[in-house]
Amino acid sequence: KKSEQELKDEEMELFTKYYMEWKGGKKSDNISYTNIPRFYYRLPAEDEILLQKLREESRAVFLQRKSRELLDNEELQNLWFLLDKHQTSPMIGEEAMINYENFLKVGEKAGPKCKQFFTAKIFAKLLHNDPYGRISIMQFFNYVMRKG
Repeated sequence: KKSEQELKDEEMELFTKYYMEWKGGKKSDNISYTNIPRFYYRLPAEDEILLQKLREESRAVFLQRKSRELLDNEELQNLWFLLDKHQTSPMIGEEAMINYENFLKVGEKAGPKCKQFFTAKIFAKLLHNDPYGRISIMQFFNYVMRKG
């Protein structure tokens, strides 16, 4: 049996060990800590000109890349033309509709920028109580304009 002093010493030793691991003094044996990516970086201070310029440049490159992913006016007109050409009858009032088969055909013809919008998930999201299992062309086109 251990004496009361030995138990207190052991407890203090364990406390110190875990506290130092928690504070970062001694690295933990758990390998997952080395695999977790850093997700927060502080903003550069006013006197860190190089870091500020790097941040501005990386933001500009990011925005340029996102802008290239957007559909331009000609691509939107082409998409509308393809959707209108592949609409599925019968029309409900004035609303043009498209079924999933034709939806996929348009997706193949629309080009690489549009490919992300022609998924089963998006079709299902826009599918409402149509007895023929179709979606509104106008609703889909508006969805593409909002998201793209």
